[in-house]
Amino acid sequence: MSLQLLVILVPVIFGFMGFAIDLGRLYLVRGELNQAANTMALAAAAQLNGSSNALSNATTAAQQSLDDSLGTANKYNFGSLLIGQTNGNLVSTLNPPAYFATAADALGNTGNGQAGADSAHYAQITVLSDAPLLFWSLLPVAQSRKTSVGAIATAGLSAPLCTGCGIVPIAVPALNTGDPLNFGFDSTFSTVYTLFYTCTGTPLPAALTGTAVSAPYVLFNRFDTASALAEGDQLFVDLAQGLPPSTDPTPNACTADPNTPLHCANVGDCEQFWASAPQSSCSSSAANPSVEAALCGIYSRLDAPSNQGICSTVVPDLAALAGSYLPDLDLAPGETPPYFNYAGDGRRIITAAIVDGAGATMTVLGFRQFLIQPNPDGTFFSPSDPNGRIPALYIGYPAPLQQGWFDTRHAASCPVGSLNGPGKVVLHQ
Repeated sequence: MSLQLLVILVPVIFGFMGFAIDLGRLYLVRGELNQAANTMALAAAAQLNGSSNALSNATTAAQQSLDDSLGTANKYNFGSLLIGQTNGNLVSTLNPPAYFATAADALGNTGNGQAGADSAHYAQITVLSDAPLLFWSLLPVAQSRKTSVGAIATAGLSAPLCTGCGIVPIAVPALNTGDPLNFGFDSTFSTVYTLFYTCTGTPLPAALTGTAVSAPYVLFNRFDTASALAEGDQLFVDLAQGLPPSTDPTPNACTADPNTPLHCANVGDCEQFWASAPQSSCSSSAANPSVEAALCGIYSRLDAPSNQGICSTVVPDLAALAGSYLPDLDLAPGETPPYFNYAGDGRRIITAAIVDGAGATMTVLGFRQFLIQPNPDGTFFSPSDPNGRIPALYIGYPAPLQQGWFDTRHAASCPVGSLNGPGKVVLHQ
């Protein structure tokens, strides 16, 4: 009787051990695959900016998370196996990323994941992998000693942001405040503007060669008194990469929410001039050093700022800072069509605040993007230009922002639900 009971209980005992060990291992593998898929989807979606190379850049970004040259690649099975490789028994497969134009298409898996580079805003990653079995492999149904586990992740644009973070501290007055979509800028995204630093009097600064229309801009106040960097260095960094993360509050005295982080700006909230960069006379032949430092930051998106002598003067630590900001991969002038054929890495894209005017205080109407342009002959603008002129193509808002909020935690006046503008990359379930 004891022997018979033992024969009956042995499979039961192994079954419970299988639940305790193998099932736990399956959940671990699935969690690792989910984490890997999430990472790859977020990396891919961040590259979907509507340009011709968007899909190839997105696919490359996803694959880079599997590069183990630095020992940081996504792995599974207690972090021992690289995804996409085999150890002779266990095989994992990474399907090519699928791209969708809308969240509904991505979550419903419609359209076959074949959205074009100009319309794709959502990336989907599917990972399949074998998970090893220990005790369950003793059962007849699991003699292969492994079973398949999968993970799917979808990432893409969020709702338009009420609070945009990491943008450049540039405010561009709307050409038409009655146009909530493009604010009077060319809706076909084919006009290169001369952005000039706002000034008083006449004549207004002339348009640069190769541009059609002039439009003013200002630097809005983000001087960080707690930073170890000098003001010129801050301006360079802010325009070379966008406002760096900071937990310090906004320096503006007029803001509706004084707890707004220094590196963020709110739709519906006010902004003020950077104190050392006020309006000057349009006929002045002397450039403002703060504007020059900012332009050196923008110039780094096109070329090494050390090639412009003024940058070493107005940016005290240029030699130490400049190496962190490499030029864009695409410096071709005059793409046709102007934006879609852009094939760079996003360095030439800047996100600016669109405001209602260039007075002592300005209200942010939204966030829009410009593509900094080389001159028609392949040269670049001059940071020492006395009017701070930059050739820039208006492109709307094709590129996601790195950070921000689409709720009203800081932007109490943000018209949530009726807002147009860039979103940030988030996971979609």
